[in-house]
Amino acid sequence: MAQAERYGYTVARLRAMGHRLLDSGVFQRMLDAEDLQGALKTLNETCYASWLVEMKNEGAFDEAIEAELSYVYREIEQFAPDKAMVTLCKMPYDFHNVKVLLKSVFLQKSGGNRRWDLLTRLGNLSPEFLIESLESEDYRLLPFGLRGMIPNCLAQWDQSHDILEIERRLDDLLFSQMGVLAAELEQKGVTEWVRGRIDAENIRNLLRLRRMQVEASKAAGFLHEGGIISVDKLLSLMGEPLESWGRLLAYTDLTGALSQLQDVSDFDTLIVEVEKALDEYVLRVVEAARFSSSAPENVLYYLWSKEMEAKNVRIILVGKANGADRDVLRGLLRHVNG
Repeated sequence: MAQAERYGYTVARLRAMGHRLLDSGVFQRMLDAEDLQGALKTLNETCYASWLVEMKNEGAFDEAIEAELSYVYREIEQFAPDKAMVTLCKMPYDFHNVKVLLKSVFLQKSGGNRRWDLLTRLGNLSPEFLIESLESEDYRLLPFGLRGMIPNCLAQWDQSHDILEIERRLDDLLFSQMGVLAAELEQKGVTEWVRGRIDAENIRNLLRLRRMQVEASKAAGFLHEGGIISVDKLLSLMGEPLESWGRLLAYTDLTGALSQLQDVSDFDTLIVEVEKALDEYVLRVVEAARFSSSAPENVLYYLWSKEMEAKNVRIILVGKANGADRDVLRGLLRHVNG
């Protein structure tokens, strides 16, 4: 079946779901609200209303945000021709849960308590399945290379207690598996999106390493292969002034994101600004799909837009709960629909 036939219906359904993407007017009203209660009142007039009524208290809005994301993922799984594309988007949540569970195991070994409250239901694998796999030490049914990785991480902890190395290994596996799955889908735009996500993560890691004054020779282990920009090229940036990074990577689409490095002197503020720009960069990789009535990348564009919306909602609600300045919050928002 031709791609146009396979994805024409999917794109039509996604466009019909456009009402579930909050527009700039909603965000402006949330920003203008006097307090958290006022922001939640505005949000209660949107598709989040179904989930807000289930909140135990005003501070439990994370559950409502996750519930909306989960609904959208389930809905798109019902009609997307390639379910693997949704699997691809949810995979980072699986690895997040594995990290949470492994850290809980390590805490228990040190006499601490488990932190299962940090688990999310947004992944492909249920938290219950992951918990059972770890507690029974039966990893045979785990996908995404986790079958071999989890026992390796447990052994690594016993040898070195190096949690950063364990997280590095899991991140390497995540991006490797995302690359494999994207290649199986045989859609160039999907592969480029994954490569863009790898580039964004590598730039984030470079900035953190730069702040920690880590030597370039030691930074290589924290960068992931498979991006558009080679690891060698990225490592060469470690010895260059931050303001020159955009120029040195001018041949990529990251120039806009790296333009933030020109204007901010405070490193913590700089990292926040670049985080925002990198999220928008990942969206731009598949943005052209919006103009096609049959491009598979529309699935990625919609889901990543929804992911950024969830971040925006959380930023505003957390900010309102803590009395943050409205203009500061506005500056932190990612891409917002018109």
